[in-house]
Amino acid sequence: MRKISRALISVSDKTRVAELAAGLTSLGVELLSTGGTAKLLREKGLKVRDVADLTGFPEMLDGRVKTLHPKVHGGLLAIRSNAQHQAQVKEHGIEYIDMVVVNLYPFEKTAAKPGVILEELIENIDIGGPAMIRSAAKNFEDVAVLVDAADYPAVLEELRKNGGSISRETRGRLARKAFATTAAYDGAISTTLQKSADGELPEALHLDYRKLADLRYGENPHQKAAIYRHPDAAGRGLAAAPQLQGKELSFNNLVDLEAAWRLVQEFEAPTTVIIKHTNPCGVAMGKTLVESYRRALEVDPVSAFGSVIAFNRALDGPAAEELSKLFMEAVVAPGFEAVALERLASKKNLRLLDMSATAGDDYGLQLKVVGGGLLVQTPDTLPIQPALWKCVTERPPTAEEMEALIFAWRVVKHVKSNAIVYARAGVLVGVGAGQMSRVDSVKLGANKARELKHALEGTVLASDAFFPFPDGVEEAARVGVTAIVQPGGSVRDNEVIAAANLHRLAMVLTGVRHFSH
Repeated sequence: MRKISRALISVSDKTRVAELAAGLTSLGVELLSTGGTAKLLREKGLKVRDVADLTGFPEMLDGRVKTLHPKVHGGLLAIRSNAQHQAQVKEHGIEYIDMVVVNLYPFEKTAAKPGVILEELIENIDIGGPAMIRSAAKNFEDVAVLVDAADYPAVLEELRKNGGSISRETRGRLARKAFATTAAYDGAISTTLQKSADGELPEALHLDYRKLADLRYGENPHQKAAIYRHPDAAGRGLAAAPQLQGKELSFNNLVDLEAAWRLVQEFEAPTTVIIKHTNPCGVAMGKTLVESYRRALEVDPVSAFGSVIAFNRALDGPAAEELSKLFMEAVVAPGFEAVALERLASKKNLRLLDMSATAGDDYGLQLKVVGGGLLVQTPDTLPIQPALWKCVTERPPTAEEMEALIFAWRVVKHVKSNAIVYARAGVLVGVGAGQMSRVDSVKLGANKARELKHALEGTVLASDAFFPFPDGVEEAARVGVTAIVQPGGSVRDNEVIAAANLHRLAMVLTGVRHFSH
């Protein structure tokens, strides 16, 4: 056990620091501090010694130099059991520092500000803080380092229980967190400065994700899994959503919940999305949430068994009443009314995720691992712009067909390629997902719809990529489709358009592809 006699506190984020300092003072620990931190602690009535008094040098260069001094780093790095170190410390009048409490200038928050300029970024690069953290963490056998306010209460409690001492185990754990903090900080600086020079995809990519929780297993029971979150995304996105009830979330639950939530955000009217293995098996809008749910469930009630469901409105009583009749794995919504929670409370295994407590989505870069490397891309968040679509057939779509085409295009963006969607205005009718040829996706979607007794006459069709041959259009016309939306861009576009004209179909080209692999 190492007794803490002197602590240096210098923090940018002052959360809980006064309580920590007061606790240390009550244990007889001398406090060293700088600038705004020292001012705050004195305002709280605590006795604080300035670091400038320790070093014999004032803060200088607009505060850039405060703690970069041998009397600070010597006091941190000296090995207490090393006789030579002890002699040199005594010779140079260096005082031991047993604890460092430091957090860093808010570089990532500054970088996230709209319109931030390079000069402001540079001034928010901390130099002295990381240096002290690394010195203390390197010498964790003798020095404790605190970089996270969440650790303050537990450390104080341990000090009180052990007469002012901290165990080696705790010092080691704190040191590991400290090195992770400085590594992430340097990575964020490097990535941000490179992005400012290179664009959205920097020359070097530094990843910093912290484990939120271990999961029971991965996609299959023999695979280990965990969920991680980027510190700068705290409070945002699915990873931040509180779980209101139900069993522990699985890897597959989270993948499906993300797919469901992304799709339901495409719509403004009350909408329900039912997802099975990342693909939608039911999507519908309605005048009310319960109407949208009933319509979505009717699309494919067989596949909806054991599904994940997303709503774009707070779940209300009528929708919860209907929902309670189905076995499902999880529900995500931007809130749950009290009556809905009460109605679903009996389904104890049903997982409920509340997105109302999050501060919006933060998808960042999308990453996929390949052998020996990493594929990185920006997310597909391009807004749908029907005003830019081009009608290329003799017959333009009717107003009703256009409404259905817009709906279908929003859905097909979230279906695995090759993707085909059959729809009417505001409701999904059939899906052909993940086939090796596009015409097979057309056939699959039609066959599934007919199996479920859905009439295809008068539906519209959306294709996530161009038709390479006219056969897909011909098959769509054969089952009753009257209008098609697709990106266009095939060398056989003229043949595809001719086939649409032959069958009196309306066809619009978006000029935008939405592959999803």
